[in-house]
Amino acid sequence: MPEHSADPAPSGDQLLDSILQSVPSAETVRSLGDEVVRVSASDLIGLVEEARNGGFEMCVDITVADYLGIRTDHRFEVVINLLSLQHNRRLRLLVPVGEDDPEVPSLVGIYPGANLMEREAYDMFGIRFAGHPDLTRILMPDDWVGHPLRRDFEVGSVPVQFKASPQVS
Repeated sequence: MPEHSADPAPSGDQLLDSILQSVPSAETVRSLGDEVVRVSASDLIGLVEEARNGGFEMCVDITVADYLGIRTDHRFEVVINLLSLQHNRRLRLLVPVGEDDPEVPSLVGIYPGANLMEREAYDMFGIRFAGHPDLTRILMPDDWVGHPLRRDFEVGSVPVQFKASPQVS
């Protein structure tokens, strides 16, 4: 049986350190065994490109946390979860976003699968993804006003007809 020579997989710290070299201002912590990195919107693309090149081949999820009334430094946080199958590692990126200009760069050019996740974050929270090829609503009707998962969206203000339920008057 022939011997296979393979480079050993980098440890989590080595992998993270090599990715973070491009963005020294990023803050890192560990949470439940995963690396968590807080990065500014202006440094996001550089960091994500390094992560992709470092083996994080999959963007698993993009969502948003709304901290209205909880935090004063920023209202929203875009949460991006990346996965490296080859290194069996996860990387969570947190991008603080202000209420006045809720925009971050799109990741569709790096992870094409981010397309629908970014559209959902836009539709539900109103976060704009600069450079997205089709940033339109995906869940709500095109004429819907507002973003229903924001903490300041008035619940029950619009009657919604659900399938298999009695007609709302």
